[in-house]
Amino acid sequence: MVNVPKTRKTFCASKKCGKHTLHKVTQYKTGKASLFAQGKRRYDAKQKGFGGQTKPVFKKKAKTTKKVVLRMECQECKYKMQIALKRCKHFELGGEKKKKGAALQY
Repeated sequence: MVNVPKTRKTFCASKKCGKHTLHKVTQYKTGKASLFAQGKRRYDAKQKGFGGQTKPVFKKKAKTTKKVVLRMECQECKYKMQIALKRCKHFELGGEKKKKGAALQY
C-alpha cells in the first residue's frame, strides 16, 4: 500500500518560483474522451455501415495494475506538474501515518 500526504514541500520549476514551496497533491484521472478527436471521428466513419468490426479489439490484457500519477499544484504560483509513481495495487492519498510498533491491520 502506498500512502502519500496531501501536501508536499518540493521544487517548483516555474519561472515565477524556482524554489522549494508547498504543493497540493491530487491523483491524476483521465478526462472524458472527446467525440470530435480525429482518431474517434476516423474510427466512427470506418465503423459505419455494413461489415462488422473493422479494427482489432484488444483482448490480451497482461497488466493488473496501473502506474499512479500525482498532480502537484504550487500553492504560491499555481504551477501544475505531474509525477508518475511505480505500479501499486492500493493507493491512498492523505491516509493515517503508520505508528511504530503497531499491530498489522488488514
